[in-house]
Amino acid sequence: MGLLNVIRKMALREQLPIREISRRTGLSRNTIKKYLKAGTVEPKFTVPERPSKLDPFADKLAAWLKTEASKSRKQRRPLTHIHADLVALGYTGSYNRVAAFAREWRRERQREQQTTGRGVFVPLSFRPGEAFQFDWSEDYAVIGGERTKLQVAHIKLSHSRVFLVRAYLLQTHEMLFDAHWHAFRVFAGVPGRGIYDNMRTAVDRIGRGKERQINMRFLAMANHYVFEPDFCNPASGWEKGQVEKNVQDARPRLWQPIPNFPDLASLNAWLEQRCLQLWKETPHGHLPGSLADVWTTEQAELMPLPPPFDGFIEQSKRVSPTCLISFERNRYSVPASFANRPVSLRIYPDRLVIAAEGQILCEHERQINRSHDKPTRTIYDWRHYLTVIQRKPGALRNGAPFAELPGGFQKLQELMLRRPGGDREMVDVLALVLHHDEQVVLTAVELALSEGVATKTHVLNILHRLIDEKATDGPTIDTPQALRLRREPKADVDRYDNLRARAPGDRHAS
Repeated sequence: MGLLNVIRKMALREQLPIREISRRTGLSRNTIKKYLKAGTVEPKFTVPERPSKLDPFADKLAAWLKTEASKSRKQRRPLTHIHADLVALGYTGSYNRVAAFAREWRRERQREQQTTGRGVFVPLSFRPGEAFQFDWSEDYAVIGGERTKLQVAHIKLSHSRVFLVRAYLLQTHEMLFDAHWHAFRVFAGVPGRGIYDNMRTAVDRIGRGKERQINMRFLAMANHYVFEPDFCNPASGWEKGQVEKNVQDARPRLWQPIPNFPDLASLNAWLEQRCLQLWKETPHGHLPGSLADVWTTEQAELMPLPPPFDGFIEQSKRVSPTCLISFERNRYSVPASFANRPVSLRIYPDRLVIAAEGQILCEHERQINRSHDKPTRTIYDWRHYLTVIQRKPGALRNGAPFAELPGGFQKLQELMLRRPGGDREMVDVLALVLHHDEQVVLTAVELALSEGVATKTHVLNILHRLIDEKATDGPTIDTPQALRLRREPKADVDRYDNLRARAPGDRHAS
């Protein structure tokens, strides 16, 4: 390039003849004429095409590389395996040529993704109270001393851009409904439209264009809160770009370092407070003030908050002969009167409600165990088995549900089972909770134990006094001297013989 510049300078600026330029540069006159006639500023050298043994297999190799790029990192085949497959097809070249082709293919793909592959988009603008965006993500936290994988719900108002982040263990319907309620509660109102991707908890079937077959329970939730669900095109996350970015921003803000809390409720309480704090600290960017300032003006455009949606999922279950139903690898007890009968299980994020014949039978705290390495659990309520042990008192001794009795009942049972008939007496004491407040019965048992009289009769006596609000531990009465007996009576059964008839024909004194 430097020599070409010298030739152009001599010919155009110094006006030297071709012969003189040839003498000074050592180039032939024909070469100098060619460069000057072409008007070339920088030399171009043509590289002749050299055929490669890989050329007949280039399309096949590019297709394989594209397929492997779509897989996760751990599932991709190494280039050595791909080279072996090409050799099986007739390729006779070296592995290095295949590796060089793969490097060039990846560089070209990366350039495409950073330029034309990124696409072209139109900036979006939303009116106050018009819409919110929803998305899920996966993050980790230490819950109860164990590193736990969480399903995190992100809800963001499109105008003010305030957001709420809430963590769950599953991405099920009841978790989705609960996340919406808490978001609307924190936002102090409901927008007019919700923007979602095509998640399975909301869409049963994707049709042409914007046609969707919406899940009935999800539609019931949307009708309750009176907003219109709007679903993005498949694989078009940019249509809800605000919440997509919120997922990225939340990781360094909330999940690094990994939060550590004793339970999920404590984590969610911290997440809510942290989100409210970030509202005040984060500038809006397009409008003056922080996110909290813009949200204050948007509140007036939100629909007032209705009562919470009863967001349970209902399943039909049949109670086993041992008064148990199964759900998510765990078993839960049901009142014995419904053994071997169908019941309705209502699933909430944190509890399970069992109903039948139009009434609520019982309620259990929901146990979610995502690890298949841990054994299944059985959650008993010993009250559910009281009607059974009234018919079978011997089952009390080794009954699994009664291993979780309160301490007072366990101590009384230990004393009663030492004597004959103690099983029946203990069953009668436990059955008192079917008719009286359990805490009152437990208090009567503890008082009987403290007095050293562990009998059914004494427990009943104390219980009736507690119910009648009579004192069970009244003050000691100091008897006056005038009321004390001068001569203590003696037990003498011979006195009764004096009342018997002594002469024949005499009648008894009675």
